[in-house]
Amino acid sequence: MRTERPLDGQRHRPGLILTLRRLLADRQGVGGVEFAILAPILISLYITCFELTMGLSVAKRATRAASTIADLVTQQTSVNKAFLATMPDVTEAIFVPYRKEADAVSLKITGIAMDANATAKVLWSWQEDGTRPYSAGTSVSDVPDELKAANSFLVRAELSVPHQLLMFLPGISSETRTITISRTFFYRQRVGDSIACTDC
Repeated sequence: MRTERPLDGQRHRPGLILTLRRLLADRQGVGGVEFAILAPILISLYITCFELTMGLSVAKRATRAASTIADLVTQQTSVNKAFLATMPDVTEAIFVPYRKEADAVSLKITGIAMDANATAKVLWSWQEDGTRPYSAGTSVSDVPDELKAANSFLVRAELSVPHQLLMFLPGISSETRTITISRTFFYRQRVGDSIACTDC
C-alpha cells in the first residue's frame, strides 16, 4: 500500500501554530512592556508639572515684588534716585532663591499726577539703570477707573522678568522657551498730596 509523505510546510505547520499559541498565552514581561510604553509619558507629565510650578512661583514673586515696591514708594513724602536705586535690592530679596531671575528684572517706577479733570500725566519716572523711561507730562492711559480721582497722585510700579520654560514631549521635541512675566501695580500716596522726586 502506498503512503504519501507530507510536504515540509505541512510537517512544520502544527509546530508553528503551537508556538504562536504559546506566545500569545505567555504573560511574562507584560509589566516591563507596559512600563516601557508609559514611562516617557509619565516623565513628561512630571517635568511639565514641575516647570509649571516653577513658573507660577516666579509669577507670584513678581506680583509681590511690584506690589511691595509701589507700597514702599507711596509711604514717602519725597524720593530721589538714591532711594529708588534700593528697589532692585527689594526685588532680589523677594525673588530668593531665584537669584538668576532677580538679576534680569526690568523695573520702572512712575509718579503720576491727576489734575482737576482726573487726567493722568507723568510727573517723574525712573528705571533700574538710572534713566528716565517716560518724559514728564506724558499722558498715562492705563490707570484703572477706580483710581481716577481729581487732584490725586499715584505711583505705578512696572516689573517684568524673563523665565525659561522647558517644553518636553517625548519623541517630538524638547526645547527651552523664554517667556516674560510682567506685573503692574498702582498705589495712591499715603502722606500729603503728592510725592516728588528731587532728581529724577
